[in-house]
Amino acid sequence: MDNSITPITPVIVDPPGILRDPNVPQARKYNTDIPDELPHEKVFPIQIGTELFKLSGASLSSDEDDSRPQAKNSRAPSYFSRYFQCQLKTAEVNGSDPNTAIRTLYIDRDPLTFKDISLHLQGYHIAPRNASHFVRLFADAQFYSLPRLISQLYEENIFITIGNQEFQIPRDLFSEPGNSPNYFSLGFAVFFSTPKEIFPGLSREGLLRPPSIVPPCVPNRSAHTFSEILHLLRGYPLEIRSPEHRAELLRDCRYFHLKGLEQKLIPHSISYNLLRNKHEITIRLSDIRQSGISILSDTPSSTATSSPLPLTPSPLPLPQSSIGWVNYARPFTDPHPYELILEIGDSLSLLHISPPSSSNSKPTLRLEFFAETKKRMGKLLEVVATKLNLPNTQPLGLLMRNGGKSSEPPSPGRSGICEDWMVVGVEEEAAVRVDGREWDGWGWGSVEEGGTGKKRKVEEGWVGGGGREESWVVKTGQWRLRIESHLGVAGGKGKVECVLMAVKIDALRGERGRNLARGFLD
Repeated sequence: MDNSITPITPVIVDPPGILRDPNVPQARKYNTDIPDELPHEKVFPIQIGTELFKLSGASLSSDEDDSRPQAKNSRAPSYFSRYFQCQLKTAEVNGSDPNTAIRTLYIDRDPLTFKDISLHLQGYHIAPRNASHFVRLFADAQFYSLPRLISQLYEENIFITIGNQEFQIPRDLFSEPGNSPNYFSLGFAVFFSTPKEIFPGLSREGLLRPPSIVPPCVPNRSAHTFSEILHLLRGYPLEIRSPEHRAELLRDCRYFHLKGLEQKLIPHSISYNLLRNKHEITIRLSDIRQSGISILSDTPSSTATSSPLPLTPSPLPLPQSSIGWVNYARPFTDPHPYELILEIGDSLSLLHISPPSSSNSKPTLRLEFFAETKKRMGKLLEVVATKLNLPNTQPLGLLMRNGGKSSEPPSPGRSGICEDWMVVGVEEEAAVRVDGREWDGWGWGSVEEGGTGKKRKVEEGWVGGGGREESWVVKTGQWRLRIESHLGVAGGKGKVECVLMAVKIDALRGERGRNLARGFLD
């Protein structure tokens, strides 16, 4: 029995990469992703500044533009391929030896930057180290016509200096709704043209060197505030230290066009009202955006459930004799609308109170707006009227004489669902304070004496006692917007009206109340 061991002959497989033997028929099959602009196995000399680099034809051909309209199976050559192709063609025409006819390509650029570019051409991934390194790589990648490197740099982090601090921002940090496009995705791309174009306004032909590029910088913004914005974009909570701090964050969110983050930062309150079986959102008039407005029909109490889920919007317009409420959802942020409680402050509204017509009736209340509040309220009510599919109520002749509806400043009266002095409803559960004291119903009730904890009974009486009209300056008011459909008016047709239902009012009753609220200067 033969116990000898037959040796196993290893099968030698040509490794992938550059095969230098021209007689091997499969010499190119392992390099199918690299075009044949230059012979892959030949070495070409390139001097950048004071340093000499020697790269193979495969490396120099590895970054070519195949998106331009060229001949079939051809790509737009890079700066290096064009130069050495001309050398090889000249040697072929003259019958010279290509190995001796190739001259060194000299380029007067930075050799340190080209070291990184040569690593890219050899197949290594390179990443910018800072803003200066980024713009140098980008400028030279454009100059050398290296589309793959340009595209890679477009996908890299954003390098920018805010104030006096440099930031490196991942692009996926702006992936949430509303945060893109923004200052960086728009302004940054325009600043560096586009991946398929050279520098804006410059021709590639005859360009000796690319223009100098200064790293992106925003010197007029706060680096500390921007670092807090990045902290929020990463999903971490941030303590708002004061209204001024919130205003700084919002100002920079608007500057950088981070609309989604802005909506999260605006002052608001979302809660569930167990007594009304509804979610509510309290937000200021200045922060309302028309895309978040909707109208929800009122749900009868018999069909209400204890579930805190939001109501489903009903088809519009509302049927006759029904009541609906204006709802709001912050754009890009809230998944569904909540019942709107609108906060109007800055002492820019006047509550006009007319005495009751009889002892069994209540006074008539209407709210008048001034300055910017009047314009904003007019725009809000125009959006509400549009959501209700209401026709334009302005006479055509009046519109044509005034140059159209858009030529007039917005006001509540032009919305078609109320007058300039909006109807106000104050129910028993509304919280009303006048001149710093609690207002009980329509007369003074039990009022606590300052600092004693005791209560004294004050005289009951209707507002505007003696049949006089009164006007209160509303410092801050919170209102629900109710949509009512009145029957039997305007020739038998229903009329839709928006009424402000008071939730909480802080008002001043005349000049004395205003003077009492004044403070002394520090």
